[in-house]
Amino acid sequence: MKLVIIDYGAGNIKSIQFAFKRLGVDAILTNNVDEIKAADKVIFPGVGEASSAMKMLKESGLDKLIPTLKQPVLGICLGMQLMCNSSQEGNTKGLGVFDVAIKRFSNKVKVPQMGWNVISNLKSDLFSGIKEKEFMYLVHSFYAEKCEEMIAETDYEIAYASALQKDNFYGVQFHPEKSGNEGAKILQNFLELKTNN
Repeated sequence: MKLVIIDYGAGNIKSIQFAFKRLGVDAILTNNVDEIKAADKVIFPGVGEASSAMKMLKESGLDKLIPTLKQPVLGICLGMQLMCNSSQEGNTKGLGVFDVAIKRFSNKVKVPQMGWNVISNLKSDLFSGIKEKEFMYLVHSFYAEKCEEMIAETDYEIAYASALQKDNFYGVQFHPEKSGNEGAKILQNFLELKTNN
């Protein structure tokens, strides 16, 4: 299996690579368009600020490539948010894969949300073998609104979409690579998703 992590300068990539290595898969870190297209599975990571991350994607042409990918793609944290229509963070236009806006939590709650919270209303093969109200690790100040493409939700001030899916595109707000055995199971499920390309 050829697993690629998109390298665009945003992220805590090492922990994702280690998580897949524990599952027996060496993930290739690359920004090479042909290599990304040829992968069986693609991880779109992201830690940082939306507008500067989108600028880096545009500079490398990856903003055009990502929405056209045909194999399973998993966006993690900011990666998921960048696949949405827009983000209030830096007033950023996203890639438009998911038809939803990213909003900021209000100042009525501690921002960022940092630590463990539960996911529920699970609806995807990505969560095969994962129980309702399982705990996942999150660090974020912005969230995806509830929408038709929601496959998991979490409550923090309001109920929001903590995972999204449209066709071959998946996104999770939480960090499966930092979420213990259950997070590892989600990554394993992603590796086992059927590939179309």
